[in-house]
Amino acid sequence: MRKSTIYLFVLGAAVVIMTALASAGLVVSAQNSNSSMTMPESTNKGAMKRKPRKPKTTTTWTGRCDPTKQEQADLSGTYTGTVNYPDASLMGDATLTITGNNFSLTAGSSTQSGRVTAVTTCGYTGATMMFGDLTPPAASPNPPPALPAVSLRVRKMGDRVTMMTVPGEKRSFSFGTAATAKPKPRKHKRMAAPPAPPPQQ
Repeated sequence: MRKSTIYLFVLGAAVVIMTALASAGLVVSAQNSNSSMTMPESTNKGAMKRKPRKPKTTTTWTGRCDPTKQEQADLSGTYTGTVNYPDASLMGDATLTITGNNFSLTAGSSTQSGRVTAVTTCGYTGATMMFGDLTPPAASPNPPPALPAVSLRVRKMGDRVTMMTVPGEKRSFSFGTAATAKPKPRKHKRMAAPPAPPPQQ
């Protein structure tokens, strides 16, 4: 084989190898450039995406009344009716006098006094009656027992009031005023017509 032929063969192989290496370098650089261009974009997209905030919901009552609203009920008045409170020996005909938050209940020769608080919610009136002297006792190693109290449902219409213990109350208590019968209107009697005058002769 001639030297010139060997020289051309080696030169051609070198050209092929350099061309392959150059093309591989271009591919790698292209991939790197693509990755460098796409990475910030994806990172920006992740940073820009934010979860929408849920609006704060406020509770609105659409019914006829709002159960969260309470009004102090004034039960002041003097009521005559019937009481049933065995724990204090109050039975039978009684008179209940309420002035503000103070009350006095008398049945026969027994009288009990204390404080009453009433609250109305959606047409329902609940009350708590605490019997006894609410003056704080003096400091003592043997404090007196807690005053008795009853939870009641109250219905008041005009000069009438009805109180009954709520379900679950340990003590039994009831008071109710008797219905006052309204006098019936009197019917006017028709007067008889006067007799006709006798015919003139």
